[in-house]
Amino acid sequence: MLALLGFLTIVVFLALILTKRVSVIVSLILVPVVFALIGGFWGEMGGFMLDGVISVVPTGIMLGFAILYFGVMNNAGLFDPLISRVLRAVKGDPLKVVVGTAVIAMLAHLDGSGASTFLITIPALLPLYIKLGISRIVLAGIVALGAGVMNLLPWGGPTARAASALELDASAIFNPVIPAMIAGIIWVLFVAYWIGRKERKRLGIADVEYDFHAELSDEDKAMRRPKLFWFNLLLTIITIVALVKVWLPLPIIFMLAFAIAVIINYPKPEDQMEQVRTQAVGMITVVSIIFAAGVFTGILSGTGMISEMANALVSIIPDEVGGMMGVIVAVIGMPLSLLFTPDAFYFGVLPIVSETAAAYGVEAASIGSAAILGQMTTGFPLSPLTASTFLLIGLAGVELADHQKFVFKWAFGTTIVMTIVAVITGVII
Repeated sequence: MLALLGFLTIVVFLALILTKRVSVIVSLILVPVVFALIGGFWGEMGGFMLDGVISVVPTGIMLGFAILYFGVMNNAGLFDPLISRVLRAVKGDPLKVVVGTAVIAMLAHLDGSGASTFLITIPALLPLYIKLGISRIVLAGIVALGAGVMNLLPWGGPTARAASALELDASAIFNPVIPAMIAGIIWVLFVAYWIGRKERKRLGIADVEYDFHAELSDEDKAMRRPKLFWFNLLLTIITIVALVKVWLPLPIIFMLAFAIAVIINYPKPEDQMEQVRTQAVGMITVVSIIFAAGVFTGILSGTGMISEMANALVSIIPDEVGGMMGVIVAVIGMPLSLLFTPDAFYFGVLPIVSETAAAYGVEAASIGSAAILGQMTTGFPLSPLTASTFLLIGLAGVELADHQKFVFKWAFGTTIVMTIVAVITGVII
């Protein structure tokens, strides 16, 4: 009975969000509540929900302040000199331009937001691509690859969702895959080199100069703090090291980093609050989803639905396959980005897979690490289920089908490379 209720909860949840009948937040809250009531858990349901929300509070705080911190860094112009220097270095060489695009995309995606990455990179680079005659498809594809591999960061959506769904700390999922992520970054740079060499052969090298700052609006320029570049860079490096080394709990690190960053860059209280307001929509949206997910996982865990669903799946999965759940999840994660939204996969599918894998001795953290190697990381910038994909292709002026056809094999290749390294390092089995 519980297994049936659990599967119905997942099916209805997926149906509602995939057909866009209701919002993700509403689905995460109301669907499990309805089925918990049907199962007769009305007296205990409140406790299950609260337990679930409490379990995701650290993740919600981390995400909220990560968005605020990197918003301040972007507005202050931390990435501007890096972008400008890359553009000056590449000049009119298509090979260098394409490789430089990958570097810029990865730097821009340090904030974990696909939308902001695309808004930074595409408008800044498109005029140069047009001037040199480099294909817009290449621009969109390389930016997608760079953003995809960087989306594994613990303050990015997939890792945070995986941590929330499995009730783990984000560092437990992310830290083990750092070597795999480094391999993924190297792969993306190799792909950029390969494609850039073909563009250089097709177009040759032109003698042009390009000014990145000319593309900034007056409002953007007013918020820049070029004199604080070295301070902001040092603070960001210390913050990232602290996150990886877990010197303090991840939410506390971002809270402290944001407070230091905003008071140094924008000493006036009204300017500090303006920085919060500029990031408010993105922050509230993401944090609300995380807390709503706490209700979803709290009910499914507290009622025992997840355990019963896992038991049902274990009974039909061959033993020789069960022990390889980590590899299977890693390999199919990227293609599944075309079928599942991040919320549908991480909150609806991953907990069941994790419980099922546990029966074969595979730890939840390993399944979480496997999932982020492709599901809405390398796969998000070409998925029709994410709004940022349409922002990317809209800014670049390319068709979705052309974009997917061009970048799919390279994005899937990123996942395969990272999966191989993860297997070698013993992160997944």
